[in-house]
Amino acid sequence: MGLWTRSIEDRRAFRCLFCLAVLYGLASWLVYTVLHMRHVLPLGPDAPLDRFSEARAVDHVRQLTVGTGGRQEGSPGLELAAQYIKSQLEEIARNAGPSYRIEVEESLVSGSFSMYFLHHRVTLHYRNHKNVVMRISSNISEEHDSSFLVNGHYDSPLGSLGAGDCGSCVASMLELARLIVDSKWVPPQPIIFLFNGAEELFLLGSHGFITTHKWRDTIGAFIDIEASGSGGIDLVCQSGPSSWPTRVYAEVAQYPMANSVAQDFFGIIPGDTDYRIFAEDYGKIPGLDIIFVLGGYFYHTSFDTVENLIPGSIQGRGENLIRLIKEFSNSSVLLNEAKNSRKSGKILESDERAVFFDYLTFFMVLYSKDLAVILHTLPLGILLLVPFYLTFPTTALGSFLGAIVDVLKGMLFHFSSLILAIILPVIAAVVRLLFTQYSMSWFAHPFLAFFMFVPCSLVGLLLPKKLWSIKEETYYWGAYGLYVVMTMVYAISGLSGGFLTYIMSLSMLLAWLCFSLCKRSFGPQSLRSLAGYVVPLIPCLVYSVYYGGFLTQFVIEKMGMMGSLPQPYGYFVPDVIIAAVIGLVTGWSVGPILPVTSQWLARSSIINFLLQITVVVLALASQLFPYSTSAPKRVVFQHTFVTADSSKIEESSYGFSVVDSNGLNFLFYNSPDASRWLLNNSILSFEDKYLSDRSSWVAIYPVSFLFTGSLKFPAKENEILEHYKIFPSLSILETVPLSEPGQRRIHLELHLGSLSQIWGTAINITGPLANWSFADSTLPEPQTVSGGPPSYICRLTGKSHENWTFWLEANSSESLHVDLAVLDQYLTTSASELKSLFPDWADVTAYSTFFSSYEF
Repeated sequence: MGLWTRSIEDRRAFRCLFCLAVLYGLASWLVYTVLHMRHVLPLGPDAPLDRFSEARAVDHVRQLTVGTGGRQEGSPGLELAAQYIKSQLEEIARNAGPSYRIEVEESLVSGSFSMYFLHHRVTLHYRNHKNVVMRISSNISEEHDSSFLVNGHYDSPLGSLGAGDCGSCVASMLELARLIVDSKWVPPQPIIFLFNGAEELFLLGSHGFITTHKWRDTIGAFIDIEASGSGGIDLVCQSGPSSWPTRVYAEVAQYPMANSVAQDFFGIIPGDTDYRIFAEDYGKIPGLDIIFVLGGYFYHTSFDTVENLIPGSIQGRGENLIRLIKEFSNSSVLLNEAKNSRKSGKILESDERAVFFDYLTFFMVLYSKDLAVILHTLPLGILLLVPFYLTFPTTALGSFLGAIVDVLKGMLFHFSSLILAIILPVIAAVVRLLFTQYSMSWFAHPFLAFFMFVPCSLVGLLLPKKLWSIKEETYYWGAYGLYVVMTMVYAISGLSGGFLTYIMSLSMLLAWLCFSLCKRSFGPQSLRSLAGYVVPLIPCLVYSVYYGGFLTQFVIEKMGMMGSLPQPYGYFVPDVIIAAVIGLVTGWSVGPILPVTSQWLARSSIINFLLQITVVVLALASQLFPYSTSAPKRVVFQHTFVTADSSKIEESSYGFSVVDSNGLNFLFYNSPDASRWLLNNSILSFEDKYLSDRSSWVAIYPVSFLFTGSLKFPAKENEILEHYKIFPSLSILETVPLSEPGQRRIHLELHLGSLSQIWGTAINITGPLANWSFADSTLPEPQTVSGGPPSYICRLTGKSHENWTFWLEANSSESLHVDLAVLDQYLTTSASELKSLFPDWADVTAYSTFFSSYEF
């Protein structure tokens, strides 16, 4: 009889598990559809002229990629892109009617400043970077009218065609400018389109505009459009410094995609955008940072092509942006913003950043931080009344204290479930890696990560209920209380999120009420009673899946470029992070239903079933290769020439590094042709003599801090002489003694030789440096490269046909040591051959570095 009863209960449990799997499966399908913009219909090239057309924008992307061959600083394609953009803008201006006043100009910008990038200080000195600017206004507008800025960059990163980053941005802006004119809408206030040509060089184009352009003081608000991938949702990642831009966005965006949590944690991501220049470092201008965040596999790779753009993404972006442009231009706030308190860096208290989030791009919720304090505190008030509810009508003190203890017990119980939901996947990830040859098996198969870690995360959620007994009501109020406490912790920390746990707590109240009513009609063990609890939670659960699915996909894609950590621990880090993220997401997606469903699911048969799925999928995952052409491995290849003077080469070498946990041994083991070429057909074996340190990668500082375990191999020395005759060199113009003995100012001249495709130059200075002529003669705090002495690093970029002159001051007679590294995009024949030997799943960013050292 007992076996029969257990069999019935097991069937009921599996029926419940199946129904929940269908529910979450449908929610996941809906979320996937939304995240990949399947609900947006792209318009074709023959769309009405008063509509934004993705097809017309994609034609621009094709011209900016295929037609230019790459838009990196130092390459001919950058100038071709500028000419194309200007020609398109001039064509739009010619088609404009007499109601418009349209100005199109090229602007060469120069400057010098210091900034933190990738958590390292870098000084930037630049000259003659080209911006293309268009100002659309009415024929009665004046030069100093308050204006609205739309910014996007047309340069692309090293080794990339830049279709998504940021050809899609430029193309959207060109289509928007055309749409404004062809729709006959005359903006009440001027619209400035800034096509800046040096964002990938650490935000130089936007810095040059906001510090030197004649229209810089007229800007009352701005939008920066960017891409950290090839499409998907166009997320508002940052907003500020006031809440006004977010409110405008919430009111008019057709497909709102915004989340205040994104700006709370934006600094964790290894990168930055022009938003910081306009809204934070210079000007304090209110604005929005809107970024394509999916398709990150192709970001900054040669796979960032037109073919890999996610359909519907540019259409959704364009329809949002045209509405935003019209609303901002019509806003009375814009008229005053250019002259208001932002000039003194003050933000009104009422304008603090708001709490906001979208619901599957269908609508957006926004409320101020002041209102958030009230709203997010209401569930706490209900929680404080729970002990009275549980003991009513009894008023005995012992019963009241017992109810408090029960709630705390339920909170601890649910907290342990959520922690185990994270710990068990992490343990599974570590155990798997102990028996496999490489990590990140899920990288090219993101769906696999969910099958690997969700089942064991569910085991963690159910395990406490299996091991310990707890009343359903106690469990429910404890879970509710835990979400309330999480909401309050988030609020006290001053962050602008916390809405997820707030939604959970409110939804759980409604679900419990429905469940209580259903139990009276159908009984506590009825599947209909269970449905009475789960169905009211569906909107909350779908949002949790949306929120968590996006986060997981984003993190999976970014694991390919988060940097390599020292072995052996670095080998485990990506899998541990993904396992923890999926455990966290599973916890918040399933956690609200646990108080009721755990009594159905916390059975040995269910737990064993989930564990069996985990073992099978982990074993399968170990057989899958982590990379593909749709999810490439990023490889950095540097051909270094150490020069003694302007015409002599002392040493030549090939340097390699990667930016994920599968190191160079993995790369060369799976690239036998390249390894045989490097080692002259020797057996694959990399000795310590091949190791190199970060100082050899100073040409791409501070990106080099993402590297560990780099390798260096000898290369031919004289092949470069067939292409370049004169190499970069530093020489002294004069040395001027200063007031104290040994103090001196050294005037130097940098000659870049006959190099023709220079991306940038880095100068690394160690020794008694007291001042320099860069960044308004302001010396930043020193940095340390590869454990060496404190050093000062400046990057020089811009047109290279003229020499650079600058001065350094020493405060003692000790010599100043200067390392010069010049990055040129030309590859020798041998280097190009070596690059071609890597498999197609490896994206190899290759360049040449000319390195020399000096004592002054």
